[in-house]
Amino acid sequence: MINPKKLEEIAKQITDSVPPELKSMAEGAETKVKQVLQAQLSRLDFVSREEFDIQSQVLIRTREKLEAMEARLAELEKQTEQD
Repeated sequence: MINPKKLEEIAKQITDSVPPELKSMAEGAETKVKQVLQAQLSRLDFVSREEFDIQSQVLIRTREKLEAMEARLAELEKQTEQD
């Protein structure tokens, strides 16, 4: 769901922003930050990019089918009126 590589990048950026003199005190901080980020993000109701793209394609196909059905219905109604 959540890209682990992005979490690593964010955790690294946060860890890199810690002043050098505090880094020695913050051993494992990157791992902890990653864990906290993962825990907090997993609580949110996010949809993965892959799932979003799949659902977008499904929606496009559904719209195309709906438009085709509407056109067919209009054609049938027109034929019925002529008879």
